[in-house]
Amino acid sequence: MSGKKTIRKPILRNLLWILIFLSALFLSIYTFLHFFTRHGKGFVLPDLTGLTPEDAREVVSSMDLRLEVTDSLYMPKLPKGVIFRQVPPAGQHVKKNRRVELTVNSVLPRQVNMPSLVGFSLRQAKAELASSGLKLGRLIYVPDIATNNVLEQLYLGQPIAPGTAVDIYSSIDLELGLSPDHELAYIPLLKGKSLETALDILSDHSLNVGNIRYDKTVLNAADTLAARVYMQSPVYSQQPEWPLGTSVHLTLTTDPELLKPEELPLIEDTL
Repeated sequence: MSGKKTIRKPILRNLLWILIFLSALFLSIYTFLHFFTRHGKGFVLPDLTGLTPEDAREVVSSMDLRLEVTDSLYMPKLPKGVIFRQVPPAGQHVKKNRRVELTVNSVLPRQVNMPSLVGFSLRQAKAELASSGLKLGRLIYVPDIATNNVLEQLYLGQPIAPGTAVDIYSSIDLELGLSPDHELAYIPLLKGKSLETALDILSDHSLNVGNIRYDKTVLNAADTLAARVYMQSPVYSQQPEWPLGTSVHLTLTTDPELLKPEELPLIEDTL
């Protein structure tokens, strides 16, 4: 019996030493990783969009970050020279000396030549503007023998001759004919669409965009790009009852609850 006890003691002693060794190894590895990864010593990256690179550097001056402008694009709806994209994004946990890549809105946009649109249909003029790097502005209807025939092209309210240099993405207004039979348009459903898509749909229906409003969920440039239409006025109509050139006012949000599709009324079968 005593022999068995003497055998157990070395086994228990060895198991105890193994347990102590494993515990010490675990603590050593944890301490090593904790020191070299600076666990708990990082911080949340602030939102730098909407700021100039100079202002952004002041904001992070105490954070030991390396801000680098890596790209420059021209976004006509944003102030010139401001940041509109950052990598890593805002809200991410980063450590000191982290490199943050910035994309800024170009200060000097490229210029393009104004095409000749007089005599084109609205659809043709829209395609020509897009291929030239320009945007369709307001549709101005005046009496004429043909509807949606381009009678004049305008920039900042004044006629603009073909070949004139203008900033890329500039808006070009079109004076269009409206035949005596007074054609009408229906209001398309725009809920859930981006602003660019909504504008494209409106012009396809010979309508103008009115006031554009963003709700309280849109806080920065990134939110502005991600926002979708959730309210429109006039509302969606199934029958053509609005004059061509009618302005449709839009409200945009990033709240997914407000963007849930609504059940549309069924169109009655009149056949």
